[in-house]
Amino acid sequence: MTPTRLFSAPDSTAGSLRPDLPYGEVCAIHQPNLFPRLATLAKLFTADYWIVLDDVQFARRDYQHRACLASLDGSRPLRWLSISTHLPHGRSTTIRGARLADPARCRRRVVQLLADHYRHSAYWPPFKRRLEPVLAAFESTDRLADVTELSTRMLLEEVGWPGRILHSSDLLARGERSQRLADLAWLTGATTYLCGTGGMRYLDPAAFRVHSIEVLPFQTPASDIWASAREVSAVHALMLAGPCALRRELAALRGRVLAAGP
Repeated sequence: MTPTRLFSAPDSTAGSLRPDLPYGEVCAIHQPNLFPRLATLAKLFTADYWIVLDDVQFARRDYQHRACLASLDGSRPLRWLSISTHLPHGRSTTIRGARLADPARCRRRVVQLLADHYRHSAYWPPFKRRLEPVLAAFESTDRLADVTELSTRMLLEEVGWPGRILHSSDLLARGERSQRLADLAWLTGATTYLCGTGGMRYLDPAAFRVHSIEVLPFQTPASDIWASAREVSAVHALMLAGPCALRRELAALRGRVLAAGP
C-alpha cells in the first residue's frame, strides 16, 4: 500500500515540472497518531493520499502516542489511552526515532482500555479481530511510528479508504515549515492541500501558490457524530455507528469539502 519514491524538491520552482506520479490531486500531510481523532481520520479520508509526517520532532502533548477515549453512553469521563514512549535523543527526537518504552505493557494497556470502553458495542467483535495486526506490532517492533501508523491504517481500511500512503522521511524537501509542506505536496503531484484549523493559523499559502497548489481549509461539523471529532478517537464513532455508516458520513463530508473548493 505504501509506494516508496525519492525525489528532490527544486531550489527554485520556476519552470519546473511535477514528477509524473499516478496519485490523486488532494493531499493531506499529518503525523502518525495512535487511533487518531475523528477529525484527523476525516481529513485523511478526504485526501487521495496521505504523507506520513514522520521526520519532525516528537511532541508529548500531541496525539502521536496517545488517544482520547469516550464511553459508548457518555456516562464516564474521557480517558487517555497512552503508550509509554522513550526518546533516545531527548526533546530533539523525531517521531520515527521514538521508541516504545515497554512494548508488552503497552500492548496490554491498548487491549484493556479499548475493551473496557467498547466491548458492549455490536461492532466490537469484528473490530477486535481487525485489531490483531496492530497488537502484533508490539511484539515485532519497538518503533512508536510503526504502531501508530498501523493503527491509523486499520481505521482507514475499516471505512474503505482507497488512497495511498507515502512518508516524508522518503522525500526530500526544504526546511521552513510552510515551504516544506508545499514541497512535499508538490512532489506527489498535488493540486490541492488539505489544511486543518491548526495549520491555517501558521501556514503561508504563498509557498503553495509557487507550486500552483491551492490550500483548502478542512473543518468537521460540530454536531451529531462530529461533536467530539477534534478530541476523541475515531474508534468511538466507529463503535457507535459501525464502519458502513461511518464511511457514509465521511464520504458525505468529503463531497461537501471538495465541492466548496478553496
